[in-house]
Amino acid sequence: MDGARENGGVTRGSEWFVPSFGSTRFRSFVGLLFLPYTGMVLSFLVIGSVLAPRIHWDRLCALGMIYFLALGIGAHALDALGSPGAKPWGEVFSRRRLWALAIASLAIAYGLAIYYMVRYVPLLWSMALAEGFFVFAYNLEWFRGRFHSDNWFAFSWGFLPVLAGYIMQTNRVSVAALTIACAMALFSGVEIKASRPYKELKRLTGSRTEDERLLMMRYEAILKAISLG
Repeated sequence: MDGARENGGVTRGSEWFVPSFGSTRFRSFVGLLFLPYTGMVLSFLVIGSVLAPRIHWDRLCALGMIYFLALGIGAHALDALGSPGAKPWGEVFSRRRLWALAIASLAIAYGLAIYYMVRYVPLLWSMALAEGFFVFAYNLEWFRGRFHSDNWFAFSWGFLPVLAGYIMQTNRVSVAALTIACAMALFSGVEIKASRPYKELKRLTGSRTEDERLLMMRYEAILKAISLG
């Protein structure tokens, strides 16, 4: 599937974060998780968590699982559904399978979140509702794609995860948490600003000029550095 065209578009099987080994189905599923970027968001909630005076490790692990399920699987499955006619993973995932992945992962994530929100951190409801909105509004491009923008990406996947991590530990908000949340939002902004032109250049399989190839490699290096950072 690397570089192959599906319905007029190029699949994402040749992305740098997709493993070069294993079956097509395995490689596509790992690619669907966007592990470097999912890891970036998970790191934000860890950063928010360690700002707390006391760390509840069970809550940190639970929130990590919640975000991995809701974002790593659910949101990315919805993202694959969001662009009409596009099949970023070729024919590996049917629309029915993508919907099943999204619904199942989100149901488990919110079930786990509700347990903690009811017993320990009622303020986390604010994060759950906000992130739940963006999972659908951003990835399915609701409201004519109004929320599918760089700024909303930085807010939903940079700012909110830091706050969620802090709230999960303390059930409150602090100036320090808000400050670091703003910093991570800016960090996310850099990632998405580099990701969009990189993706456009990646689609030009077989028709890139040498300058475009070098520019694509530069964007890829930026994305790798951000993910590692």
